[in-house]
Amino acid sequence: MLKVLIPTIMLFPTIWLTSPKWLWTITTANSFLIALISLTWLKWTLDTGWTASNMYMATDPLSTPLLVLTCWLLPLMILASQNHINPEPIGRQRMYITLLTSLQTFLIMAFGATEIIMFYIMFEATLIPTLFIITRWGNQAERLNAGTYFLFYTLAGSLPLLVALLLLQQSTGTLSMLVLQHSEPLLLNTWGHKIWWAGCLIAFLVKMPLYGMHLWLPKAHVEAPVAGSMILAAVLLKLGGYGMMRMMVMLDPLSKQLAYPFIVLALWGIIMTGLVCLRQTDLKSLIAYSSVGHMGLVAGGILIQTTWGFTGAIILMIAHGLTSSALFCLANTSYERTHSRTMILARGLQMVLPLATVWWFIANLANLALPPLPNLMGELMIITALFNWSPWTIALTGMGTLITANYSLYMFLTSQRGSMPEHIMNLPPSHTREHLLMTLHLLPVILLVMKPEIMWGWCY
Repeated sequence: MLKVLIPTIMLFPTIWLTSPKWLWTITTANSFLIALISLTWLKWTLDTGWTASNMYMATDPLSTPLLVLTCWLLPLMILASQNHINPEPIGRQRMYITLLTSLQTFLIMAFGATEIIMFYIMFEATLIPTLFIITRWGNQAERLNAGTYFLFYTLAGSLPLLVALLLLQQSTGTLSMLVLQHSEPLLLNTWGHKIWWAGCLIAFLVKMPLYGMHLWLPKAHVEAPVAGSMILAAVLLKLGGYGMMRMMVMLDPLSKQLAYPFIVLALWGIIMTGLVCLRQTDLKSLIAYSSVGHMGLVAGGILIQTTWGFTGAIILMIAHGLTSSALFCLANTSYERTHSRTMILARGLQMVLPLATVWWFIANLANLALPPLPNLMGELMIITALFNWSPWTIALTGMGTLITANYSLYMFLTSQRGSMPEHIMNLPPSHTREHLLMTLHLLPVILLVMKPEIMWGWCY
């Protein structure tokens, strides 16, 4: 654990002491090196269980794929931001990269924590850099509004969790995940316990976000700069799913009744957000709403608490993290050239940027879960697990799959096909940096097909 955490912390002095000329090169190279070191976590010596470097930080098959995804994204975020942060004063450039690195530090400590209270503190700490990134480097004047939504939704959801954790500490005497899985099951039978159950999960359901608590997400995504959108879609939403998986183990007797309304909301959200996507005019907003739909499927998979549901949820979280991050990068490259996110004003780009269209095509196919990509594997496992739990769910999940294919096709055709508008003139070509960025996003998605056991958690 420390072999990744210490180099990440040492990035801070590097960022502030490097000469301005080499700032982007050195930070990208160092963060990429950290990402490569993090791949060693994937090599399991134990059959099951934890690999710990100390009492408070450890990895297991559930947290490892998310940790590697976190480390993999930092160099990609720095690469993606280079073009539009470069004109700013050098102090602001350093500050921007510092915020991205601090996000990675908090996320490594959140996913690696074995104490639930440490996980909670790091879960909350990720709010601060994200808020700065959205409100300082966002695109429009709406960004302060978006930051307020983001902060208050997440904080209001998280406070019941803190109270619930203190009550858990009082009743069990420990908050260590290593000990709790072997402790006596809790006797949960009163009304107070039902409120405690909801308190444990609501913070994570807001973070995922569950349909109905999702209003902060499209705002935050649309106003954030490209790195903000990437880290939000790829990792911060996954904190919710990861926290749910960790907490569900302890909430068992009550979950059978109390999970129903949340599963219904999650499945209904898949259809509703899909239909909202079909009506979107803003490219980033469409990708943001599609994230809510996919996370609804993940929430459903986790809440039914079966092995297949958990496995499908982890696979879909990893695959969606890479795919939606790639889509936000593509939306940004399009925005940097046309200065508009309105799809109808930036259409027909295939004529000018044919290679970028290939990337759009692959990313869209991954988003609509084309076989044999891991997106399909995750979705199929969750849909099968839900069908096994209740055959009626197939109507909602099937509809959701159809609508996903529809809006993915709509996004691709509107942005790439057709005749170009007359006002678009003199577009710069795609840069090698952008092609590298897309390769590093989509190559792991394709390679994970070869070895899916890396990311299917406890179940192998």
